[in-house]
Amino acid sequence: MEDEPDQDGGTAGGDSPESLLPYDEWTEAALRQVMVFALRHVAEHGLPGAHHFYITFRTDHPGTEVPPRLKAQYPKEMTVVLQHQFWDLAVDDEAISVGLSFGGAATTLRIPHCAVTGFNDPQVRFGLRFRPEIPEPAPEPEPAPPAAPGEAAAVVSLDAFRRRPGPKT
Repeated sequence: MEDEPDQDGGTAGGDSPESLLPYDEWTEAALRQVMVFALRHVAEHGLPGAHHFYITFRTDHPGTEVPPRLKAQYPKEMTVVLQHQFWDLAVDDEAISVGLSFGGAATTLRIPHCAVTGFNDPQVRFGLRFRPEIPEPAPEPEPAPPAAPGEAAAVVSLDAFRRRPGPKT
């Protein structure tokens, strides 16, 4: 016998029904926009007061631009701090671009929004965690089986598929 729905739409047994709407995805997308709004505000007006941001992101995400030496040091994930020494912060609909110094070398990073896994403003104890959105790699094609020993490999002639010139008139 199945549990009957209670007044809140759950069941008397405490199990919630499975949603056919992607509320988790919508909530995460909305929270990513909170991060984007904060970064756009700072890009336009600068950091107010003692606010500063910790941004954690996947360095292996497609579209992330990180210098090779940093990629080697942080092959999967990295955290940067936007506080005193950053420049050229720009935020578009797809990514964050920011200049930072690493070991005295000026560097520009490009971080797609969907590569960000964490955004924190310690000044006000505000933090967001995101699921990384790493696309699945394309499956590699299976190699052709090798010819058995003593068996000749098949050779295909392309002559049958070439266009032949028409008769001369």
